[in-house]
Amino acid sequence: MAATVGLVLALLVGCAPGEEPYVERPVEELYNEAMDSLLDEDFEAAVADFAEVERQHPYSVWATRAQIMSAFVYYQSNRYDDAIAAAGRFIELHPGNRDAAYGYFLIAMSYYEQISDVGRDQRTTALALQALEEVVRRFPGSTYARDARLKIDLTRDHLAGKEMTVGRYYLRRGNPVAAIGRFRKVVELYQTTSHAAEALHRLTEAYLALGVSGEAQTAAAVLGHNYPGSRWYQHSYALLVDSDLKPEADEESWISRVFGDLL
Repeated sequence: MAATVGLVLALLVGCAPGEEPYVERPVEELYNEAMDSLLDEDFEAAVADFAEVERQHPYSVWATRAQIMSAFVYYQSNRYDDAIAAAGRFIELHPGNRDAAYGYFLIAMSYYEQISDVGRDQRTTALALQALEEVVRRFPGSTYARDARLKIDLTRDHLAGKEMTVGRYYLRRGNPVAAIGRFRKVVELYQTTSHAAEALHRLTEAYLALGVSGEAQTAAAVLGHNYPGSRWYQHSYALLVDSDLKPEADEESWISRVFGDLL
């Protein structure tokens, strides 16, 4: 009989026999506990604590804060996929919240932190670039946008580096046509990166290998105009001299059209 009464009481308070009964706690207390866990770098506890804030007080301003803080905790603990999902959920639920900018920035940083070396697939790098540009587009005057702009330059340089790596591989393998496709991408999409000068030199080299002297001369001319003191121009100039040619830009060349007023 006593056991039956205990079971009924347990059901009435919403917990199983042997479990502690559910007790609603003040929202400030729950939130501060979550922050303490975060400061102690107990990320697992912090995630659970912020979730409890939202569970017990779903319509409070503290619940909204807990949602973005959960995304931050995931980011701090290198759980980047979870951080992206949590920040995306926050943005979806609160698009006009002042912390939405930070949500977008967290998504961008979560992709950015996963950028791998140029020898590996760069899908995440492309996603990082897209997310960083989204931050700048939506919040151009914010501190997040200023940081994003710096990382955009680094991300673009990384993507250009990948194209250069593949292009050099094709060139070494005796496939100048495939190589040109990669170097052209660098010149067209990433001409402000540190790889542009070498890309123009490699285009000179690849076009000479194909016997397309006009494009080779144009690539070298553009290279000499924009990077006159670079070692890449010296190499291109030497290649042309060996072929009894000299740098000379053809205005109809795609290379001339890409650089436009820079010629």
